[in-house]
Amino acid sequence: MKRFAFLVLVAVIFVGCSDRDDNLDMVHIRIKNESSINYDLVQVGGGEMLHENIGPNEYSGYLAYEMAYEYAYIRITAGDGNYVLQPIDFVGETPLENGFYTYALSISAEGNIILNFMVD
Repeated sequence: MKRFAFLVLVAVIFVGCSDRDDNLDMVHIRIKNESSINYDLVQVGGGEMLHENIGPNEYSGYLAYEMAYEYAYIRITAGDGNYVLQPIDFVGETPLENGFYTYALSISAEGNIILNFMVD
């Protein structure tokens, strides 16, 4: 009986020890708000990819993207303000590998979005 219990315990440990990066089939991106204001809405890329209500120095949850780059079209709505980062193109850029990433965003005094890309 002790041997059976030991085998079950070992099996549970091995099955339960999987890394979140195992078997990924998409790019997962979250937002970090590096400003002192609340971001009501952050759009990354297409209109359906919306991160909502991110307080100062907080993170959003991850959203799954089929393809992404180290930078993207980003629109931040914060109170009455709207801020946009508009890339010109992605020529010469390599799409991100499947995994977990963070776009750390702040807004400059001039109203420009500053993006710091991080691999999680």
